Amino acid sequence: MGGYIASLIILALILIGIAVLFSFIPVGLWISALAANVKISIIQLIGMRLRRIPPALIVNCQIKSDKAGLSITTNQLEAHYLAGGNVDRVVNALIAAERANIALTYELAAAIDLAGRNVLEAVQMSVNPKVIETPVIAAMAKNGIEVRARARVTVRANIERLVGGAGEETVIARVGEGIVTTVGSSDSHKAVLENPDLISRTVLNKGLDAGTAFEILSIDIADVDVGRNIGAQLQMDQAEADKRIAQAKA
Repeated sequence: MGGYIASLIILALILIGIAVLFSFIPVGLWISALAANVKISIIQLIGMRLRRIPPALIVNCQIKSDKAGLSITTNQLEAHYLAGGNVDRVVNALIAAERANIALTYELAAAIDLAGRNVLEAVQMSVNPKVIETPVIAAMAKNGIEVRARARVTVRANIERLVGGAGEETVIARVGEGIVTTVGSSDSHKAVLENPDLISRTVLNKGLDAGTAFEILSIDIADVDVGRNIGAQLQMDQAEADKRIAQAKA
């Protein structure tokens, strides 16, 4: 009787050991990799567990990249994960770039991702340009009349400049500065109202996308209105100031 109980205990321990072993070693994942013709060993999967890398993430990304015809190694994916990168997003970006015939290497995609940029969104923006709307920008023409304008800027991501390139805020600021300069150089606010394309052409020719992560495709004036008569207001303020000075001297 005692031997029977001991055998049951040993069998239970063996079953528990096998269960623990299979929970630590993702055999099902290894079989999936073999079925997808991805060369990865049990030892590599165990190594991922020990390095606290999710094997499912690496294996699935490896399968995805292999099916897309990309030359990415498991070590590259592991290194990017350990560096704090988004492995799945990088692989998806490379697949999207391959489909769109955009030149994008794994090294550049990983660098863009580690720089905090959304590399997948950048690839998508290279295919489908994005429209950035500026806030209402107020500028004064030479005749003292304020012109209030709002622009739509169509941009395409420049993948090579994503690392270290300025973002959307810089583009908006530069476009606003260009609008202020163009309106300020106009003799009359009427010239701006009659020909708003003048602002678009002048601002677009300034090369405002230099040093940014974008390429400006077009600048369209969405809305333009007349604001205050700043020149007249300044003259009134000056007259009031002169009057007070004269009264003080009297």
